Amino acid sequence: MTIDFIDVQAPEPGEWQQVSPGILWLRMPLPFELDHINLYLIEDNDRTTGEKGFALIDTGFGVSKTEELWDSLLSKLDVPLTKVIVTHMHPDHIGMAGYLVDKFRAPLYMSHSEYFIGRAMSAGSRGASDWQDDEYLVRCGMSAEYVATASENRKTNKGVGQVIRPIPLHHERLQEGEELTIGEHQWQVLIGRGHSPEHVCLFNPTTNVLISGDHVLPIITPNIGVYSTEPNANSLKMYLDTLPQFKNLPKDSLVLPSHKQPFVGLHKRVDELAEHHHEHLANLKSFCTQGKTIKECLPVLFKRELNEHNMFFAIAEALAHLNYLYFEGEVTRDINDDGHYVFTLKENDLADRAVS
Repeated sequence: MTIDFIDVQAPEPGEWQQVSPGILWLRMPLPFELDHINLYLIEDNDRTTGEKGFALIDTGFGVSKTEELWDSLLSKLDVPLTKVIVTHMHPDHIGMAGYLVDKFRAPLYMSHSEYFIGRAMSAGSRGASDWQDDEYLVRCGMSAEYVATASENRKTNKGVGQVIRPIPLHHERLQEGEELTIGEHQWQVLIGRGHSPEHVCLFNPTTNVLISGDHVLPIITPNIGVYSTEPNANSLKMYLDTLPQFKNLPKDSLVLPSHKQPFVGLHKRVDELAEHHHEHLANLKSFCTQGKTIKECLPVLFKRELNEHNMFFAIAEALAHLNYLYFEGEVTRDINDDGHYVFTLKENDLADRAVS
């Protein structure tokens, strides 16, 4: 069982490539190390007029460059968008949804949680105190200088709302187990959790195509993080619990992910993702035989140097793994004199390791 990438050149921004009958693959740029997001257009009919058009999966970052690319691309296609479907609320997925929904008076389709969290996230703190954001960073073992800098940056930074166009006030709810009609086909709604609260994936059993969003990615692993908004979340358990369902789909499904190249080899990739996280968990248990802070655990999970952008996601990912071990009863979680979480392998596990 292998993972095979489709023999189609990745499209340039503002262009497209056909990846399956009736499905076009687009790419929009991102200003990060991961420098792109994949979007997909699926042939559809307008539910009111019957006019031919395309249903869109995800939208790109909500900035002027993306808007220019969308305007250029849409003028070449010369057909309307009939549906705007957003897999989850992260800015590279929902960023341009409002612009495109307004442009075509098209309905927005999202899961309930993702829609309202997206609304809240784009609205910002609205003046709420941010002491809990500071406390989160302290608990993660970050230095006083790092916490002070982050706090100052929050005062001058407008947050993710600056890269998300105003989110429409109406949405059509997508729920697990439902079917969504796009063109001549019925797409099954599957829900993944952990990378985001209620991530939508779509599977077409007729054409054997899976829109996997960020839940199943090739080459790279989705970020599974625990953030200041819910520091006691068990995101990794949610991810690992909602990953195996994809092995119920045919192993030769064409997977259309949000990043990197479309591929065939779904079952193998699901196994690899699960193994990746269990390997990290095992390494953390070995490392935490004596108490360790979250920051001290970062080199166990990340072998590369972390820049400021990556550090934000790295500490969230480390906490997700350590929370998983804590809620499984495999490590203790205490707070030291500096206010940092300290995770320590439980004594019974230490004894087992000594015997083995």
